[in-house]
Amino acid sequence: MSPGRGDSELFGRLLREPLVHFAGLALVIFAIYYALTPHAARSGDNVIVVTAPKIEQMVAIFAKTWQRPPSAEELKGLIDDYVKEEIYVREALALGLDRDDTVIRRRLQQKMEFLTDLGVDQLSPTDADLEAYLKAHPDTFEIDPLIGFEQTFFNPEKHGDRIEADAAAALKSLVANPGTDPGTLGDATLLPADLPPTSVSSIGETFGSDFADAVSRIEPGSWSGPIASSYGLHLVRVSERKPGRLPPLSEVRSAVLREWSNERRHEIADAEIDALLKRYKVRIESGQPGGSAP
Repeated sequence: MSPGRGDSELFGRLLREPLVHFAGLALVIFAIYYALTPHAARSGDNVIVVTAPKIEQMVAIFAKTWQRPPSAEELKGLIDDYVKEEIYVREALALGLDRDDTVIRRRLQQKMEFLTDLGVDQLSPTDADLEAYLKAHPDTFEIDPLIGFEQTFFNPEKHGDRIEADAAAALKSLVANPGTDPGTLGDATLLPADLPPTSVSSIGETFGSDFADAVSRIEPGSWSGPIASSYGLHLVRVSERKPGRLPPLSEVRSAVLREWSNERRHEIADAEIDALLKRYKVRIESGQPGGSAP
């Protein structure tokens, strides 16, 4: 029986479908690959072995995810998925689909770097190694000076042009009468009136770096000021000062170990890439007509 007009129209619509075009293109690509690739090259690695450790790993991951072991049918599905993945990976590599793929290249680099990290993780520094590292990098581990102080605040919105004069008058009163309650002389504020020993950097985060620098130069015991902050003016009395210090290893051991390991990691990675680089010749094209950079 010869095809009718309806069959011809259906065939024409199918030819116009993008999915049909894509499937046809895929078939052409695989046909070319199999035509150009010797049979021995294609079949030389055609054995897929699903090892017992791999199956144990699948079971462990499934159990961790679902809080139960897989059934026989689910395990078969896991193995089938693994075989499917292995087939696609091998065929993709054979077609060269991994080349010039930024994501794959970056992942391979990360895996190589991971091997370096494993080597660093096996290193076990002695206490003498960590002590030497601590002393060689005091700025990294030194504890900042600590300063405790009281402050009385003067709000520029309330005092206007008279703020400096009002603060100076309050300072004179505090110096002349040490028993005066400083809270009765300044303005209400959410800023702390009395700070326990605090690092200079933390003081700077609250009041501003210029204020912190000024407070760090005040001798303990007497009221001083006025000192400007990002909020207004302050009268300040430093009550306690603890100098900066390099802590003992027992106090910062975990931090020293972390930094020591990071430095070793960079050293080993640099040495490794230097050794690998000797196997290659690198030519950097200049981008200008007629030559390449060395």
